[in-house]
Amino acid sequence: VTERFCHGMEEKMRVDKYLKVSRLIKRRTLAKEVAVQGRITINGKVAKASSDVKAGDELSIRFGQKVVTATVDAVRDSAKKEESALMFTIIKEERLEKVDPEFIDDED
Repeated sequence: VTERFCHGMEEKMRVDKYLKVSRLIKRRTLAKEVAVQGRITINGKVAKASSDVKAGDELSIRFGQKVVTATVDAVRDSAKKEESALMFTIIKEERLEKVDPEFIDDED
């Protein structure tokens, strides 16, 4: 029996669980921590671990000095490793510039 992907707008899932199932983040506890730190946004709004995602949403996750932005293509309760990559599409990955506070010029 093959599982089908849920593309309907009514299908949604907590973002911490989605990140684990899709393997964007390896563990759900880590996904919760990242959310608590305010490093996840859904459609431009800061997300809590309990925030819902659905197909079509845009997720941005900050990993240290890197921000990964992806669209949610499918929501499912479980996925094998090969299938998890079909749950999202990476839109962009950008590196944040690390600025040394000593070199910030506040004066005009």
